[in-house]
Amino acid sequence: MTRFIPNFITLLNLLCGVFAVFMAIHGHWETAAYLIFFGALFDFADGFAARALKAYSEIGKQLDSLADLISFGFAPAAIWSNMMYSLKFASTNQSFFNMSLINQIIVMSPFILVAFAALRLAKFNVDTRQSENFLGLTTTATGIFTASFVLLLKSPSATALQNILSPTFIIIAIAIFSSLLVSEIPMFSLKFKTYGWQGNAPRYTLLIAGLILIGILGWGGISILILLYILFSIVANMTQKN
Repeated sequence: MTRFIPNFITLLNLLCGVFAVFMAIHGHWETAAYLIFFGALFDFADGFAARALKAYSEIGKQLDSLADLISFGFAPAAIWSNMMYSLKFASTNQSFFNMSLINQIIVMSPFILVAFAALRLAKFNVDTRQSENFLGLTTTATGIFTASFVLLLKSPSATALQNILSPTFIIIAIAIFSSLLVSEIPMFSLKFKTYGWQGNAPRYTLLIAGLILIGILGWGGISILILLYILFSIVANMTQKN
């Protein structure tokens, strides 16, 4: 019976993603963001449960990928798409089906993220090089960035960010994160094997930065933390090559 527990937790992740999509397409971005966070919590918990109960299975592996695709691919794309519509067309009360074809394509363009998330997950399932570290940004990190970014927009100190938010900004963000999902850039694992400073300097630095950012910006600070994680990984990779 215990072998079904990890899969049950994975399904909770999946349901969080489905509910997040529903909330996003109805313009409730903040609720969708929190549902993505809950999905990420269940995503961590199912792996922990599988290890603790020694309940690994091929079905669990595939189910986990399907849940991640919804929670961290489809749900974030739905948020970005609805955000795009709100920025460009909501003030005119123009429905999607009354738009020109080019404007429909613009509003739907964030869903390209789903395709790249699917490629990322399929690649991860068959790529034996990613047992400890990752190649490219994980779908979970992409989803958490989107959720945290939504909360950051609600912060009183994010006025400058609100001013630069535009359809162009969203298209660029989608292009960057889609590319990172399938890139070959090594991303260091955040798991601690030992607890000394040596070998863990980037992890401790991110941990401290994360606590500071969350203290100042709330959960919205995680989006900045993920950008720092990407930057640290790129710098670490360049340093190792040199």
